[in-house]
Amino acid sequence: MKVTHEEKSLLDSVERGEWKRIPDFPREAARYQAAARATLRKDKRVNIRMAERDLVRFQKTAVHEGLPYQTLISSILHKYINGRLVEKAG
Repeated sequence: MKVTHEEKSLLDSVERGEWKRIPDFPREAARYQAAARATLRKDKRVNIRMAERDLVRFQKTAVHEGLPYQTLISSILHKYINGRLVEKAG
């Protein structure tokens, strides 16, 4: 398996014992799990119109990624509104 330089650096750091468990790990893990569940909860339906060719591209990409196309679209929108997905220049 190929790893990036950053991944190799992290792995080396872990193997050197430079990482320590945070205090009260079970409570913190539960807190982050609850936040993740709340973030992933889908409780509203939205209908949008788009060009058929765009929908087909979403569907093909979703098949390649192994997930439903609605999930892919939702993920892209979520990343965009949270600033983790930006337009490519030019």
